[in-house]
Amino acid sequence: MCSILTACSLGKAATPAPLEPPVRAMRVVSLDYCADQYVLKLLGRERILALSPDATRDFSYMRETAKGMPKVAPRAEDVLVLKPDLVVRSYGGGADAGAFFARAGVPVLQLGYAEDLAGVRRVLIETAGQLGERARGERIAREMDARVAALRHPYPFVPSEVEGRDRPGLRAGPSTSLGNAERMNKKGGPTLLYATPGGVTTGPGSLIHELIELAGYRNFQTEPGWQPLPLERLAYEKPDRVAVAWFGRRDYNPDQWSAARHPLMRTASEHPIIGLEGAWTACGGWFVLDAAEAMARARGAQL
Repeated sequence: MCSILTACSLGKAATPAPLEPPVRAMRVVSLDYCADQYVLKLLGRERILALSPDATRDFSYMRETAKGMPKVAPRAEDVLVLKPDLVVRSYGGGADAGAFFARAGVPVLQLGYAEDLAGVRRVLIETAGQLGERARGERIAREMDARVAALRHPYPFVPSEVEGRDRPGLRAGPSTSLGNAERMNKKGGPTLLYATPGGVTTGPGSLIHELIELAGYRNFQTEPGWQPLPLERLAYEKPDRVAVAWFGRRDYNPDQWSAARHPLMRTASEHPIIGLEGAWTACGGWFVLDAAEAMARARGAQL
């Protein structure tokens, strides 16, 4: 009995602290699609050992870059057999992944959580630094700053050749809609309701709320946090615009009873729905600004 208790005590005490990432990891494994975005953006292919199974799905922003690259399931045995020198994760592998890989002698880079644009910028630079690519991260952060400034101040357009945009065809082009956020928020701009296919929206205190205001709108949803779509309110009050984040049909098939399918949502605004690619907001990254720019362009085109 004594030896059993001693063994249990030693096992519990043996949980090691997370290991420091190497100065320049050369065999990097990413465990989830949020981590995939940062790994693909900041590292060359020669340093990436494997990505998550979701790296090429429709909700992955860097999916084109991920094509043809090896993938691995976020299972310990599958990852360890690859002999990585660094594992990068947001949520992949479960809550105990960091401690498990530390016991196996593999450092884990845990991505930080970003609840606003300042947080996105911070996570970007911190992650880049831990991957040995701080200069690259700072350059992307400066590109973010320029895009935010274009939305906040009266510039006539967002340059379509800003370095760091990842997929041709989704770049912001000329638009008189950008640059009105500060003025419209002071005067009381048009309202916008954000919706997901699952039938929820979000109010103050979220990253989406910040993007809505950055695009020059007032958020129609005034209650903080994530909430069901306000169908009762829509029966007597309408937003000026509705923006919907759509995911590929192969990856997301909302239930037919979702509030997003309600007739009140189809008639919620006299203007066309603003379609937002789900990958723009599926994770907190530099690419969330694509959503703000799309909402701003739609505002200039219709209001």
